[in-house]
Amino acid sequence: MREQKPHNMNEKEYEMVELLRKLNMNRPVALTLATLASGDEITSREIEATSDLRQPEVSIAMRYLRDNKWVQIREEKKNEGKGRPVKLYRLITPLEEIIRSIEEKVIYESRSVLENIEKLKSLAG
Repeated sequence: MREQKPHNMNEKEYEMVELLRKLNMNRPVALTLATLASGDEITSREIEATSDLRQPEVSIAMRYLRDNKWVQIREEKKNEGKGRPVKLYRLITPLEEIIRSIEEKVIYESRSVLENIEKLKSLAG
């Protein structure tokens, strides 16, 4: 079943999300990655608005992207009033390189599954 497209995502971004989901990437990470794919520096609120994710989902996705060293986080003080600085996010790893790392992971996992199948065959036969 196709999930509903977030209202602020274009078709290309949403197709990217669907393909990432088929590669077993979790939904918040896929939506966040597609939102950041433009290369622009954006706030978590903009990510929330574009992807229809809630703030905790964006935080979890950012942790994953940060752990993979795919995103840069920069804090900017607010011009007016008090409160926390605004965090700005931007992909620092080219999308092609991210896709290549996903591909390598899928190939590795597939080889492992095939090796286990071959071991099962030898045990059965």
